[in-house]
Amino acid sequence: MSDNPFGRVITAMVTPMHDDGSIDFDGLQRLAVHLADNGHDGLLVNGTTGESATTTDDEDYDSVAAVVEAVGDRVKVMAGCGTNDTEHSMRAAREMVARGADSLLVVTPYYNKPTQHGIVEHFRMIAEAADRPVMAYDIPGRTGTALTTDTIRQLAMIPQVRAVKDAKCDLFEASRLMAETDLLWFSGDDVLNLAFLALGATGVVSVVGHVAGNDYRAMVDAVDAGDLGRAREIHARLIPAVDAIMHTSQGAIQVKAALKMQGIIDSDRLRMPLLQGPAEHQEKLRTGLAAAGLLG
Repeated sequence: MSDNPFGRVITAMVTPMHDDGSIDFDGLQRLAVHLADNGHDGLLVNGTTGESATTTDDEDYDSVAAVVEAVGDRVKVMAGCGTNDTEHSMRAAREMVARGADSLLVVTPYYNKPTQHGIVEHFRMIAEAADRPVMAYDIPGRTGTALTTDTIRQLAMIPQVRAVKDAKCDLFEASRLMAETDLLWFSGDDVLNLAFLALGATGVVSVVGHVAGNDYRAMVDAVDAGDLGRAREIHARLIPAVDAIMHTSQGAIQVKAALKMQGIIDSDRLRMPLLQGPAEHQEKLRTGLAAAGLLG
């Protein structure tokens, strides 16, 4: 793990907003400090949970700079720069590196449905444009196109592509590729964090980590120590929180509400088409957090 440029307990940060929908950069920095204080050695800015689909390029660049300023000397800062436009992604990658990002998250191009060859070249061009470590994000449920096993083998040959964030959740293919390549593997679905770690994954890129960073750090440490009993205990205790955040409506919606409940952010405002949840979702969230020991 000494050659890991990403960290092991990483949260895909929400983007705190004021009630008028503008970004709360002070709140973003406070959140970054809170996460760095609670189990994290890596942070992802401008990921899906950060509502990157509805933030502007300038907001994205300023968010990277704000997080780097707040905690860049304490944790690794990864910036999401992937879009379905290769040239746009290349420009964003360069600018985010200029603002201090240590590494980049690049998602499979969405909507266009490119060929696998086109996907490989998309990653190659972005990786070479910024010349920073890249984590490939495989999430076919959002992009419409999965990274095939052969494509991931090709990505492993690009020097800057160092890791995969796996939200495809094919545990057998993940274990095959961990054995065949030197790619670092990260769970991209909190439901399967323990399963991925037990198979040899390097770490997690989490949503629930906003409220359970110390728990996921303890889970990683327990797996490293060969104490799967302890890791399972942590997993079982967190089930109500994971269920309430990830299965009630949508992750960014629920985790912003959770952070507001905990007093970590001031507002759970989102940008359309994401809407704050109804009272019954809030109650399920409150109950799940309390059952997991995450709400006083």
